[in-house]
Formats: sequence, C-alpha cells, structure tokens
Amino acid sequence: MRACGALLCLAPLALVACNGAPSAPGATETEVPKDLSTFAPPSAAVRDSGIGTPLKDRVATLGILNKRNNLTHDVKLKPGESRRWGDVIVRLASCERTLPWERPPETGAFVQVLVAQRDHPEDKPTWAKVFSGWLFKNSPSLNVVEHPVYDVWVKDCAMSFPGEESPEPASSSSASNPAGKQASGPGAQASSSSSR
Repeated sequence: MRACGALLCLAPLALVACNGAPSAPGATETEVPKDLSTFAPPSAAVRDSGIGTPLKDRVATLGILNKRNNLTHDVKLKPGESRRWGDVIVRLASCERTLPWERPPETGAFVQVLVAQRDHPEDKPTWAKVFSGWLFKNSPSLNVVEHPVYDVWVKDCAMSFPGEESPEPASSSSASNPAGKQASGPGAQASSSSSR
C-alpha cells in the first residue's frame, strides 16, 4: 500500500517534468557530401533562353515534404546549387517562367533529387538518384517525384523579363498636365497657378 502511495505522489512530479508537450522531431539541414556537391546539369536539359534574367542570377524556391513526420521546408537555390535536408539532397539545374504575355502562365525547374539509403542505421549512406527532370508549379502531375518519404515541388522562380520592371512614377505636374497642355475647366486656374 505504501508503494502505491509513493507512486501516486511521484506521478504529478513526472508530469511536471515533461511540460506536458512532447518536442516535435525535426530534420536538420546538413552538409552535402563533397563528392555530390559539384553539379553539372545535363546540357540538353538546360539552356539559357537569353531573354530576361540570366540563368546564373535566377533563384528558385522549392518545397520539400518529409511524409514520415509531415515537416515541410522551403529551399532557395540558384542554378548549379545543391542543398541537403536530412536524408535528401535537392539539386537545381535551371528554373524558368513563361513570358508575361503567354497563357497559361507556368513556372518550372529542372531538379535532381537524391536520397540516402542505408542497410543499417550506423552505416555510411549511399546516395541514390530518385528523380531527375522538370517540375512544374501549375501542372504538377506532368512530372512527379515518386518517393515514399519525400516530395519536392516548385513554388517560384525569381526572374524578370524586359518591360516587367515597375515604371518610374511620373511627377505630379506631368501626370496632371500631360504634354504641357493648358488645363481647362473651373479648377484649372487654381491648379496651374499653384504649380508655378
């Protein structure tokens, strides 16, 4: 009976020590192995169109989902870069957007996905390429990363085209009085005299 009483007294202390909320497991970003860090994209798959932002200056935002623990991670990569997140490495070769006047608008990225495989948890991982190809933001079913644990998708490609830059705001006098024409109407006298 005394043992039961002692357990009843220790139970609340054990609950207080736990804070009542278990900590969520998280994948940590780690370094890409040196032999996998250099990435030469297939030349046939990646060509700079010469229109818009140069390929080397574009930035793709990719989403990664770990289906085991439902954790997502956004990765920003430039072409030629690789990033490791837990047991997955994502490489970006290129990203593109359709021209602003083309319909339907589309954003795509040429991506390679490598996943660590181990026979035993303490073994050094071997990296297997599970996907290599174009992924499309608005048409994800065209090409899918088929893996039981990881999913990768395109969120954005930061690039611009000529003419997309925001125009400089016109000065207030030229906006209200284009081409220097005299304003007419009841309030014209007051506005033209105030701008002098």
